[in-house]
Amino acid sequence: MPAVMAVEGGDPDLPAKLTKQVLICSIIAAFGGLMFGYDIGISGGVTSMDDFLIEFFPAVYVRKHKAKENNYCKYDNELLQLFTSSLYLAAVVCSFFASKSCKKFGRKPTMQLASLFFFTGVVLNTAALNLPMLIVGRLCLGAGVGFGNQAVPLFISEIAPPKYRGGLNVCFQMLITVGILCANLVNYGTSRLHPWGWRVSLGGAGFPALFLGLGSLLIDETPTSLIERGHKEKGLETLKKIRGVDNVDKEYQEIVRATQLAAKMKHPFRNLMKRSSRPQLVCGTILQVFQQFTGINVIMFYAPVLFQTMGFGADASLLSAVITGSVNSLATLVAIFGVDKLGRRFLLIQAAVQMLISQCITGGILLMHLKTSNSISKHYAYILVIMICVFVSGFAWSWGPLGWLIPSEIYPLETRPAGFFFAVSTNMIFTFLIAQAFLTMLCHMRSGTFFFFSVWIVIMGLFAIFLLPETKGIPIDEMNERVWKKHWFWKRYYVDVCVEEDQEVAKPTDEKA
Repeated sequence: MPAVMAVEGGDPDLPAKLTKQVLICSIIAAFGGLMFGYDIGISGGVTSMDDFLIEFFPAVYVRKHKAKENNYCKYDNELLQLFTSSLYLAAVVCSFFASKSCKKFGRKPTMQLASLFFFTGVVLNTAALNLPMLIVGRLCLGAGVGFGNQAVPLFISEIAPPKYRGGLNVCFQMLITVGILCANLVNYGTSRLHPWGWRVSLGGAGFPALFLGLGSLLIDETPTSLIERGHKEKGLETLKKIRGVDNVDKEYQEIVRATQLAAKMKHPFRNLMKRSSRPQLVCGTILQVFQQFTGINVIMFYAPVLFQTMGFGADASLLSAVITGSVNSLATLVAIFGVDKLGRRFLLIQAAVQMLISQCITGGILLMHLKTSNSISKHYAYILVIMICVFVSGFAWSWGPLGWLIPSEIYPLETRPAGFFFAVSTNMIFTFLIAQAFLTMLCHMRSGTFFFFSVWIVIMGLFAIFLLPETKGIPIDEMNERVWKKHWFWKRYYVDVCVEEDQEVAKPTDEKA
């Protein structure tokens, strides 16, 4: 079972400061996001390097340089896709064990395990002599991602003062985008280092892993984790330290109450299947599906490959990936500063319109001007880069960070741990599916691939308009009463809840009678 999240938002007047200790701990922990982002960005650049293809995928190399080869099918190879997607398959499995580790050993040791797994994967990938060694390395990286993505958002949520929770949580997504940008810059530089440039690119992932591992030695465990595991005095001391005040008794009692209630909850996954939990389960899970079906990871995983398919040269494709990575990082700042002012739904709906327009224009240009063996004209190529930047910016301030933030705040206490685990697992499963299928889709559907994702963007935009309630400014423990029970559609799932609760209360009396 995933570890319990602390109760937040019940009393907006809880004394707390945004202390230096909280900022340092959040930044160090968020390097788990940098580690994840670097790996997302590095794989696409490496798989476009000739030296790497000659070493592990010679058939793809031959096809890439064939004069009359189909533009859309240059990189269609299941093993090449497995190189990228295997990481996320491992992450799905390991996120479950990470949730157990968070509860039993704490958030801090779980982040250290993430660093260890990731660094092991880096060593195997950098020194890879054959394809099996390369894939095993990717699986180790996936274990690191699974442990890191489970522990880091949880860690930040529990140490952040309630009114800063949204902004600090988005910092995790921000560092994912920075990691992608760093990977694109590294790829651009190492593409000229023959024949071992790809080894430098893959080895660079070791730096954020080392930073997270060594930095985690300096940070404090969260008060919730300490109290949950029976270290109440240490938990109180740590709470005073990270809040910057001595008057933390009210928050301390709320955390104690939360951990006591969680300890009584023997079957959280069973409770998650109840009718009254269905609104949060549907919304929290479907957001992860939608996040992947925007098509964003297609851009992030395979940006250099995609740009080469569009007719760019090797250097130009890597440089274009750097540009989109820069836009991704800068646009995430909008979410950090705007999510608690503009609201979740506004950002999601606005971005859906923006992404839909850019995807349709991209697909239309490719449909009209990129055939199986020609090169696209320069001015259309520039328009494509602009449209992809427009698409990436929309995602970066909406479906990217909010896809993680909203599931962390919509569940009531008794189902929050299980619900968050479902969100992480769903994200990794669909990331794996998209990564494994995209190059084959591009080969067979061609420009239709972009229209495929456009249809999904329409669906997710309509979902945000009609079925996703606004959670801005709502205390977590009041979410049911103020959000779900008043929503025009989801309120029907609470009609019988009061009756069921009355029956549960009446059972002991009936038995005595």
